[in-house]
Amino acid sequence: MASLSLGLSLSRKKNISRNAAVERKNLITVCRFSVKTLIDRSCFETIDDSAPEFVNFASILEQILSHRLKGQITWFGYESPRSFWDYIRVACSKVPHSCICSIENMENVSSSRAKGRAWIRVALMEKRLSEYVTAALRDFKTTRRFYDDGAIVLGEEANMLAGMLLGLNAIDFSFCLKGEGLDGSFPAVIDYTPYLKFTQSSDSISSDEEELRTLGSSGSESSTPENIGPPFIMDENSWYNKCKRVEQKYRLALEQKGYLEELVRLREAQLSDSVSQNKLLLQRIERTELNHKLEKEQLEYIIVELQDQLKSFHSLGQLSADASLSQISFDPGQSQDGNGKHEGSHLTRDSTEITYSK
Repeated sequence: MASLSLGLSLSRKKNISRNAAVERKNLITVCRFSVKTLIDRSCFETIDDSAPEFVNFASILEQILSHRLKGQITWFGYESPRSFWDYIRVACSKVPHSCICSIENMENVSSSRAKGRAWIRVALMEKRLSEYVTAALRDFKTTRRFYDDGAIVLGEEANMLAGMLLGLNAIDFSFCLKGEGLDGSFPAVIDYTPYLKFTQSSDSISSDEEELRTLGSSGSESSTPENIGPPFIMDENSWYNKCKRVEQKYRLALEQKGYLEELVRLREAQLSDSVSQNKLLLQRIERTELNHKLEKEQLEYIIVELQDQLKSFHSLGQLSADASLSQISFDPGQSQDGNGKHEGSHLTRDSTEITYSK
């Protein structure tokens, strides 16, 4: 019994981990499709709140940022639901020139979910959605505090998300921040039907029309084994279907090529900006090092001068001290005997005379 319960628990854990991985993969894949459809739609018209492609993309992004989001613990120990705006507001607070404060002070937006939806629209109009998401994901400590294990923003899919959102910087968006899309009372619902498409493989034996004919003929009494096979005239349709599939694949590859070229252009622009900023920083570092070197030389020269002045002051002080000591040693003899000086001079003169006479 113990081994059976252990096996059941292991299988249950495997199923849970598999379901979580499939959920993450589905959301990221659908997000990639939605970004692609937005780019395709922007080639023909401006994207606004009424575009179904944007409505679906906003719902997908909201689901991704809300995936395994922790609730807020109240004073009574209960866990209340939390919106992804609570995480964005904290994680993106240090982004320079951000729109966080302006969204917080919006009068017509009160709920946390509505503020998050307003942030998505403002970030898209500013062409900075990828920058905000990247800055939030870099703050791993805050991300870990707001999300449970297995969340998309904590996994490898987070880097893919930031790269996908970068392509939206090439689109000009126009939104109204007072519309119905900001209503936080309704949850975000993803429409998967635009991304679901059945493609019949080239190895398929029969087409849909042939299957219908086969089913119709099998129900009749006059059906024979010779009538089950497809007629010869259907070869043209099969070639036509194959040509249509090849054409669809070509169009899909062409669209993906345009999308990748746009991403490459954006990456090249970012790379050139980074190179120019790096050159400016290197020039600043060189100037700073040169200034530091000059300041160091000036300080060393000042130190040498001060040392020389200190030595001269010490020598002058020693001379003055010697002079004062010599003055003190001669003054007492003169004060005691005024004739001592003359006697000493006479003795010196006599001694010199004696030396010369010898």
